[in-house]
Amino acid sequence: MEYVDAIKEDIAWLGFKWGNIYYASDYFQQLWDLAIKLIKDGKAYVDEQSAETIAEQKGTPTTPGVESPFRNRPVEENLELFNKMNSGEIKDGAMVLRAKIDMASPNMHFRDPIMYRVITDHPHHRTGYQWKAYPMYDFAHGQSDYFEGVTHSICTLEFVVHRPLYDWFIDQFADTDYRPRQYEFNRLNITYTVMSKRKMLQLVQEGLVAGWDDPRMPTICGLRRRGYTPEAIKNFISRIGYTKYEATIDVSMLEASVREDLKARANRVCAIFDPVKLIIDNYPEGGSEVLTTENNPDNENAGTREITFSKELYIERGDFMENAPKDFYRLTPGGREVRLKSAYIIQCTGFDKDADGNITAVHCTYDPDTKSGTEGGNRKVKSTINWVDTKNAAKAEVRLYDRLFSIENPSASEKDFRELLNPDSLKVVEGCIVERSLASAKPLEHFQFLKQGYFTVDKDSTPEKPIFNRTVSLKDNWAKKN
Repeated sequence: MEYVDAIKEDIAWLGFKWGNIYYASDYFQQLWDLAIKLIKDGKAYVDEQSAETIAEQKGTPTTPGVESPFRNRPVEENLELFNKMNSGEIKDGAMVLRAKIDMASPNMHFRDPIMYRVITDHPHHRTGYQWKAYPMYDFAHGQSDYFEGVTHSICTLEFVVHRPLYDWFIDQFADTDYRPRQYEFNRLNITYTVMSKRKMLQLVQEGLVAGWDDPRMPTICGLRRRGYTPEAIKNFISRIGYTKYEATIDVSMLEASVREDLKARANRVCAIFDPVKLIIDNYPEGGSEVLTTENNPDNENAGTREITFSKELYIERGDFMENAPKDFYRLTPGGREVRLKSAYIIQCTGFDKDADGNITAVHCTYDPDTKSGTEGGNRKVKSTINWVDTKNAAKAEVRLYDRLFSIENPSASEKDFRELLNPDSLKVVEGCIVERSLASAKPLEHFQFLKQGYFTVDKDSTPEKPIFNRTVSLKDNWAKKN
């Protein structure tokens, strides 16, 4: 039930309605009654042969099959055995119910397909052990659509050959003008991942991912946890369209859809992944002020927010270089000017090192007449760097998610797909510095970490330990990297 509830939640999140739940008790009864009708009409029979024998008797597409020795057993005997299949008297695999159609049909699916099999040792998640005989997909598919009032049964291309059987079963019961129709289209395949449920189950069961909602998984719950929005997913589906041809869609199209959506949705904030302290030597000791910065320049309704500024700040370690080349326009000794975002222009005056030669602090001076938003703030410099005030900072964990597999089409490779996993699909960065207000952000809230990418708050995030998942980088760096 937890699994079903999770699916219902994902469907509601996408903005779709959840229909009735298949395999409920009344649904089983409806299918059972239809099977009884087929038996009474002489169109179904109980077969006691093994699965291997039945498969062998079906023959090949160019040769007719061999009829089962039980194909013409009396109706009353079939009804008695069919009831025993559901009473628990019959062992698993000992009997099946087959439709009596045409063992010489060129369509192999018409050669007396199996309708019911026996399962006694696995309880159903909704009905428990109430039922021992369970319907096969080809029988249940069309009938469930009929019960549910489905008009268009959408399937992938491998079900084209099943459609005549879908129609045959419905023809046996449909006594009104209404009938569902099956339509087929290409299966959604995306590069750098697997869409096979069997392979995804292996990834989960073997602990190669952290569950079905692992942000690297191509599941709705995984995309949701990673920070994808319903609008981005729907836009992606609309862009690729529906065809009758098998194709693999470049994952960069999905990433472009979420970038486009989050560009106007996500507020810009500062997050420092590899912090080093910046000390403004000529700023008043113990002084502090409140500055104003815009939340999102691509959304005029996003407004502004206030941030604190003081003598000591955190900046990215990569924004400073001791011996910089000429084309390095960020902080370096030698008088080059750099603007602190939404604040002042500064110049590097020196730095501190520990005994191992590591930079522990960068020193600078600021020009108080260059405050952003003032006349002096219009002075142009070649670089702007991000910062977080040490008095208004919080530590956070940042999870940098990337593509799950290292090759474009892992399903086409001769190697075991588990050998193709991208070892860099998840990098966890501890001790990141973020604006303090982000510690209280709610799960699934979206942000753009300036110069880093789009991030969302993880479901396990707490005010004491904020956790952010990277949804997507600001640009498609994968193609360039490879």
